Amino acid sequence: MKLVRSFYFYILILLLGVSCQSKKAKQERPNIIFIMSDDHAYQAISAYSDHLIETPNIDRVAKMGMLFTNATVTNSICAPSRATILTGKHSHLNGKIDNHFPFDTTNVTFPQLFQDAGYQTAMFGKLHFGNNPKGFDQFKILPGQGAYYNPDFITKDEGRITVQGYVTDIITDMTLDWLENERKEEDPFLLFYLHKAPHREWLPAERHLAEFTQRTFPEPATLFDDYSGRGRAAKEAEMNLLKHMNWAGDSKIYPEVMDELGIPDASGWDKGAFEREVGRLDSSQRAVWDQYYQPLNEEFKKNYASMSEEDLMRWRYQRYMQDYLGTIQAVDENVGRVLDYLEENDLMENTIIVYTSDQGFYLGEHGWFDKRFVYDESFKTPLMIAWPGKVEPGSKSDEMVQNLDFAQTFLEAANIPAPSDMQGESLLPLLTGNEAEWTRDAVYYHYYEYPSVHMVKRHYAIVTKEYKLTHYYFDTDEWELIDRINDPQELTNVYDDPAYAEIKAELHQKLEGLREKYGDNSEISQRYLDEYLDYLEETRRFGGANKEVVQEILENRISSKK
Repeated sequence: MKLVRSFYFYILILLLGVSCQSKKAKQERPNIIFIMSDDHAYQAISAYSDHLIETPNIDRVAKMGMLFTNATVTNSICAPSRATILTGKHSHLNGKIDNHFPFDTTNVTFPQLFQDAGYQTAMFGKLHFGNNPKGFDQFKILPGQGAYYNPDFITKDEGRITVQGYVTDIITDMTLDWLENERKEEDPFLLFYLHKAPHREWLPAERHLAEFTQRTFPEPATLFDDYSGRGRAAKEAEMNLLKHMNWAGDSKIYPEVMDELGIPDASGWDKGAFEREVGRLDSSQRAVWDQYYQPLNEEFKKNYASMSEEDLMRWRYQRYMQDYLGTIQAVDENVGRVLDYLEENDLMENTIIVYTSDQGFYLGEHGWFDKRFVYDESFKTPLMIAWPGKVEPGSKSDEMVQNLDFAQTFLEAANIPAPSDMQGESLLPLLTGNEAEWTRDAVYYHYYEYPSVHMVKRHYAIVTKEYKLTHYYFDTDEWELIDRINDPQELTNVYDDPAYAEIKAELHQKLEGLREKYGDNSEISQRYLDEYLDYLEETRRFGGANKEVVQEILENRISSKK
């Protein structure tokens, strides 16, 4: 009998040991916190440059880990960028080429793989496409673009809700509540913490209005760029601060002031955008708003008639920066809240922390706002990754990395097999000091959303540390070669310069190699273009685009079919 009891006792001890080892193995897998803001330019993070704003909390991630100075996107527009991040595939393969066509939900996303592998998964904030994100145990997401004040959320458990307050604070509250009250301590987690800010129309929190509406910011050197060194694509884009930015929604000129001054609602939805955002404020919020924006409107009315175009351009740049950077102040504060929680609850040690944006953004460079182009301010994105004990604090990398690489990086870190159709490369060799294992020297880019809002022509490109070769291929046929080292502001196309003939030939060859590697070609581009033009021809919905240009494109297309 004693022998039997001893045997069962031995089995129990063995099972407990296996259980403890299994639990320890689960705990050894890293937690991952993926922090992403929307349209956050790297120029507006002090870890990159402190000439516009100080972001001490976002900078903490860089100080704890690695700052990437050549982090890029595959397609600089919101929903396609997010689809690339989730699937680890270029737009032409995951199907989300623009903000118009829906996301193909048959795609496997890396959060699904984490969920299947036993990770807790949660998402809070802005997804931007779809109302039921796949692979998440918990989610509370903004519908579409979401609102800055008193926003609505689509939730997994409560349906659609409205929450009083400022969106950046609310998303953080939800994130911290999940960490504190829903997270299971015994299992690793994958947490998406996704900010709406600093997306257009840039409404700062009430607490930041006093400071930011009074600040003056340095102008970029290319604010008055005349595009003389480039072709039609740069000249015909509709992203100019003076000519194409909205007065009410963007610059916060009250609709009644626009009427009084005779400023037309050129976009057709400018005043509506203002009312949709500012109209959500309750009476106390609106009182604070008017306290700062009413005097601004009064001063503008007084000076408008005497302002030259140059004066107006400078004024609009300052208004843009005041509101854009004001929204970032709240992001930085709230990132600090999350980092403080992790430190206070011993969650830093085995947690990968990422801060990034879905793409870059123009802050007056080339006279522009928005993104879309493969020029650096749009194409490059902030990226910093911390992993205590694995990544050297304060380290930097200038390697050509992309949002395409996130999925495979996280999967490898968690020891989860990556699907064979993912196209990224794990960043772990760079993060862990094994740079010799990193072999990529060029990245591929492809933008599709034309003709549409901002009228940036379709183009694809190869980019290395030294050069950028771009083909604009619809409604024009232009090649552009930029010397990134000698022309960092990207003002001059040297494609036809004989001095670059050898480099041009080499880049053409490498570009074709990348297109073959990633499975992109002219037939695929034409198919996507035809589908989009079919839609425009049928619906006549031009999405804020230059209607005359779109009409001409469609008429030429109809004529060619006859």
